[in-house]
Amino acid sequence: MKDDRSRLSRRQALRQILGTTFCLPFAELLTPWRMLASAQAPATPAGTVTLSPQDDQFLDEVENASFLYFWDQASPKTGMVKDRCNVHVDDQGIVASIAATGFGLTAICIGERRSFVPRDAAVERVIAALRFLWKKLPQHRGFFYHFANINTGERVWDSEVSSVDTAILLCGVLTCREHFHHPGITELADLIFNRVDWTWLSEDTSLLPHGWTPELGFLASRWDYYSELMMMYLLGLGSSAYPLKEETWNAWKRLTFEYEGMRYIGSFAPLFVHQYSQAWFDFRGKRDKYADYFQNSVTATEVHRRFCLELGKQFPDYSEDLWGVTASDSEQGYVIWGGPPAVGPIDGTVVPSATGGSLPFLPQATLRVLKTIRGRYAPAWNKYGFVNAFNPLKNWYDLDVIGIDTGITMLMAENLRTGFVWDTFMKAPEARRGMQRAGLKKY
Repeated sequence: MKDDRSRLSRRQALRQILGTTFCLPFAELLTPWRMLASAQAPATPAGTVTLSPQDDQFLDEVENASFLYFWDQASPKTGMVKDRCNVHVDDQGIVASIAATGFGLTAICIGERRSFVPRDAAVERVIAALRFLWKKLPQHRGFFYHFANINTGERVWDSEVSSVDTAILLCGVLTCREHFHHPGITELADLIFNRVDWTWLSEDTSLLPHGWTPELGFLASRWDYYSELMMMYLLGLGSSAYPLKEETWNAWKRLTFEYEGMRYIGSFAPLFVHQYSQAWFDFRGKRDKYADYFQNSVTATEVHRRFCLELGKQFPDYSEDLWGVTASDSEQGYVIWGGPPAVGPIDGTVVPSATGGSLPFLPQATLRVLKTIRGRYAPAWNKYGFVNAFNPLKNWYDLDVIGIDTGITMLMAENLRTGFVWDTFMKAPEARRGMQRAGLKKY
């Protein structure tokens, strides 16, 4: 029962922020974005950072451990990946998430490239996953239920058909197609992607709904403010079968925030909103009429770092060596926290994926934190990499690894080292077409 309660708590927490965050007052934060955009300096492309041999070896260990999660905690028959796993017991949980599966498919590409797994085994696992997605996993208009039984695909917890989690899954599907160049993978990937009916999702709105259930229809919440939504809109714009209209890219709002003289587009939301779309879509050196989104994430990450250092006056564990808070487990259950402005009852908890998912944005600052965690806080590291969260002040260490947080750390580590995920994913015509139709151009 503990397993179920933790997952339900996470669902409820996510619902809370998605449904109510943007009811907060923010008028004082609105500024003309064009002025902000023109003031920003061009980004220094990630992937050009020279890592020391020691740093590269450290990231290789992080990636290898993270890969094991996606290999061990997935069904070989269905390819579905567990939402989370308790690393201290023989975890018998059966709940998979389609988002973790999307990260897992990409992890297999990285793992095959780095010889963590033989090519034949990798191809076999990917084909099993794609065949299951195409033929057996319940879906509606091409979109999948957020949570499913890892062995049967049966919908779990009356979860919603999720728009953004389907997008994360699709990013993994397209990455596999572009990496393996295998006829069976290519055929299945095309079938899965082209089945997704973006026009159904946007039939009467330019602001896509969070999801749909057979009991209630479309959820009331819409993807209307800057967040991880970019990947979803870009995939829809890039579809050749059921494309979104171009105006959908301009429909969502881009609030600007300011902290210590630094301005950036953001949300009243944790740091992960600046990471997820950029795990696959390569925004480096590109901008639309609103922003350079890569540089925007650099700024947002630096702001979060300074915010945590300021919190060090209250929570003395936060320092240059240890910072980073994003949606995660806590001693009290799953919490949506971060900032600035402060979101959630921050209590000194450290979330490794906050810095892990930001590796390409602030390489040296984030590496410093991750190496500190590995070196000084032994219970925060296990065979699958970092635990989801820990609190040194309370001597509390999470028992679980969460797939999406392990995934964002692994993908961003590889992007920092080689740009492999960016380079591979951006070979997909759907990705390039989506960015072109959104007006994202090199400058």
